[in-house]
Amino acid sequence: MLETRIAGYDYGKVGRSPLTLNDLQRLQETVGFTDDERRALAEAGDILEDEAENLVDEWRQIIGGHEHLARWFFGPDGKPDDRYKAAVRPRFVRWVIDTCRRPFDQIWLDYQYEIGLRHTPAKKNATDNAATPPLVPLRYMIAFIVPVIAAAKTRFERRARTAADAERMYAAWTKAVVLSIAIWAMPYTREGMW
Repeated sequence: MLETRIAGYDYGKVGRSPLTLNDLQRLQETVGFTDDERRALAEAGDILEDEAENLVDEWRQIIGGHEHLARWFFGPDGKPDDRYKAAVRPRFVRWVIDTCRRPFDQIWLDYQYEIGLRHTPAKKNATDNAATPPLVPLRYMIAFIVPVIAAAKTRFERRARTAADAERMYAAWTKAVVLSIAIWAMPYTREGMW
């Protein structure tokens, strides 16, 4: 299920990230992402691929329940831009699956950087020709790590064979999410400060 047609999903077709595979390796070492975590993340994908749409809908309910988060999906009229929200959703679902299924290689690194750009004035709204605010503040992306990993944890606990398996998947998912956000953060920083 890796290949699918989603508007604006340009995996493998975006510009080169300024980050190198060496940068990615150092990040993986920093969070302790090992070959064991890669295997656990693949197992997590067996659960999260089935749950990805529900997971994203749960996250979107959290976003929609807080004006300071929901406003990044509002149009100039101050109301939710439903067309934009509908366009973003399948890419968010795809990110869940890609996080578990794709190799963390140059193509993955390039696309993670692209996702970061799409949250900044450099590219926000461009993919969908939207007119929502041009920036999702980095502070909210970092803080949203907690709901992203917590919602997945409940699914691992419910569906894993054992509690130990659930914990392994949760640890791997947490590290993978932190890696993504660390890469997404780069476009927010000044030269040399990332």
